[in-house]
Amino acid sequence: MRKAISQTCKMTEVLNFNIGILGHVDSGKTSLAKALSTVASTAAFDKNPQSKERGITLDLGFSSFSVPIPDNLKLSKYRNLQYTLVDCPGHASLIRTIIGGAQIIDLMVLVVDIIKGMQTQTAECLVIGEIVCEKMLVVLNKIDLIPKEKRKAAIEKMTKRMHKTLENTKFSGCTITTAAANPCGSGEGENVKPEGIENLIKLLQEHTYVPSRSAEGPFIFSVDHCFSIRGQGTVMTGTTLSGQVCINDMVEISSLQTTKKVKSIQMFHKPIQSIKQGDRAGICVTQFDPKLLERGLICTPGALPTLYAAVVDIKKIAYYNGAVSTKAKFHITIGHATVMGKISIFGHSRPLCDESIADKKSLSGATEHLDVNKNKTFDFNQDYEYCEELLKDSTKQQWALLEFEKPILCRGNSLAIGSRFDSDIHANKCRLAFKAQIVHPITDKDYAKNFLPNLKVFKNKSREGTVERVHDEYSVICKGLLKKETNIELFAGLHVALSSGEKGVIDGSFGLSGKVKIRIPDGLKSDTKSALPGKGKRGRKKLDGNELASKADAHPITVTMQFKRYVYDPSKKMKQS
Repeated sequence: MRKAISQTCKMTEVLNFNIGILGHVDSGKTSLAKALSTVASTAAFDKNPQSKERGITLDLGFSSFSVPIPDNLKLSKYRNLQYTLVDCPGHASLIRTIIGGAQIIDLMVLVVDIIKGMQTQTAECLVIGEIVCEKMLVVLNKIDLIPKEKRKAAIEKMTKRMHKTLENTKFSGCTITTAAANPCGSGEGENVKPEGIENLIKLLQEHTYVPSRSAEGPFIFSVDHCFSIRGQGTVMTGTTLSGQVCINDMVEISSLQTTKKVKSIQMFHKPIQSIKQGDRAGICVTQFDPKLLERGLICTPGALPTLYAAVVDIKKIAYYNGAVSTKAKFHITIGHATVMGKISIFGHSRPLCDESIADKKSLSGATEHLDVNKNKTFDFNQDYEYCEELLKDSTKQQWALLEFEKPILCRGNSLAIGSRFDSDIHANKCRLAFKAQIVHPITDKDYAKNFLPNLKVFKNKSREGTVERVHDEYSVICKGLLKKETNIELFAGLHVALSSGEKGVIDGSFGLSGKVKIRIPDGLKSDTKSALPGKGKRGRKKLDGNELASKADAHPITVTMQFKRYVYDPSKKMKQS
């Protein structure tokens, strides 16, 4: 039935392509979206009263325009191309909103004020683009503010500067074009048309591709606006992340713990029967209070898990200058949700092979991006080494345990971005610290007890003591290796090495002062026995009438013990390779 509906629906002939418009505040993003668009959604062009009052974009704005399918896509099944423009705010305090908007786009347009060039939030938007996008166009906006006789030279200069900025990123060599999205703002009169829009549309068509999309799997829809229509129901606008939904289907609003029936669907004011992955639409369901759902996720009933923690494949963002340390707390953004979370970092217990290292070194720090579409697996049978800090130029694969202060609803393979939003927004530094792909979602509220013992993360430990004396030909007494209050039974059977060359095994405690008895299976060397006092009274010797310290004190024989302690092992046992 669902397939039949989809085949009869004209909208299936339309390719919806999502374009994110990002850039620094007041770079002209909204003016550019307005100049391109022919259809505006209920949330477009700063309709929010606060946006109009402050003169800046405070929330995501959505609009669209359609063009014939370009030549490079004529062999596809689509006949028309609809561009959905996602106008992201540029103010530093709204970075959470920018991240949420960027994760639903197919191509990024980075808007740069040609007078001011790269600014702090331009750089942060570029970082976000590197994480979530594969293609980007740069628009040098506000060229109308440059006198005509100086315009060509200024454009050439800024174009060279932008190419230099981008050369160490994944967008090296990307197309750079120019525009004057709102020439009225320069005082030239209200009837002046925007410049460069036709050329920009042509470039967008050339860079458009058919994204990998499927109607299979559970329906998951990212809601960014919610409002009610009297007599009809409540409308949720957003983007389909996976699967498809049809009229009369039931959807779950997980955060409200309720399910609602889909009454109607519209795509930019056009009624349709169904939507699938990648489509931007408004879904009208049976009435509920829209104030309860500003933004979030709706889905096929039961499709979205609640995560209390997650194991992630993690990479440090090259532009972040601070340390990303184990036990530190960061703002974790997944989709439109941001929660505080603590990270614990770990990696392979051995370096990657030389070939892998060479492959990594062939990439710059900026282009070493995370493939969010790649299926990743995590081997719980393998040992992982505890790491104090996330490496910037890593020759090791690193993972982390993210522990959320509040549970979060999201897909089990979501992308997460860690940030420091509490840092000074006026400081000229990147606040985005790391990017992470969830490889194992943790849905058990009591995960510390039921899940973490399965995570084999260890710390390498080393202890050193000295041999006090010989006990017999096959054992010595050692002091200083363990503390008096230590439960020595936990260390019984562990191997040690003497600085004189013998290998030994801890037999157990000796007395009550923390000393241990060490068994030497192959027996003590004669040189070792002669260098140490024997059993009983300390072997003091006189030489040339002077009483000297025993040889054991003058030339101590050290005992070294190396072992692994597993961080999440409730029994706290020590293990050795």
